[in-house]
Amino acid sequence: MAESFESQVLTLLPRLRRFAGGLARDQADGDDLCQMTIERALVRRDQWLEGTRLDSWMFRIMRNIWIDETRSRSRRWQTFVDEESGMAVGANGDQEAVVELGNIDRALARLPAEQREAVLLVMVEGYSYKEAAEIVGCPVGTLNSRLVRGRDALLTLLGTTP
Repeated sequence: MAESFESQVLTLLPRLRRFAGGLARDQADGDDLCQMTIERALVRRDQWLEGTRLDSWMFRIMRNIWIDETRSRSRRWQTFVDEESGMAVGANGDQEAVVELGNIDRALARLPAEQREAVLLVMVEGYSYKEAAEIVGCPVGTLNSRLVRGRDALLTLLGTTP
């Protein structure tokens, strides 16, 4: 029996939250972005074609909302929780892992949006270059270029030579 639309969306929730947090550079704003994405997907569920990849469709929705939000307002510096409060979410209590995740999050936040997006989709979410390019809406070569520059910049920011 096929899984219901809602059930499939719930299964995607951790990945959606991770991508949203990476795009927004702040977990609280990412959670808002994730909520808007789910709301839009539920309202427009008739636009999703059964048998196609729901995750790609949802990531495109999220990306479009994120672009619309950043265009519609100047940079918002207000946060609902301090940055350090979100650093331990999902960690197992290992202090070194928490510190390293924090370093990676801060380095990702410093990347240009297009590079951060490519790194998140390919290196974190595991999409192929082609799938990520479709989500972003650019040629595969452009996505590859953004990924290489983003990965190299990330390694430099983390103090590792590319």
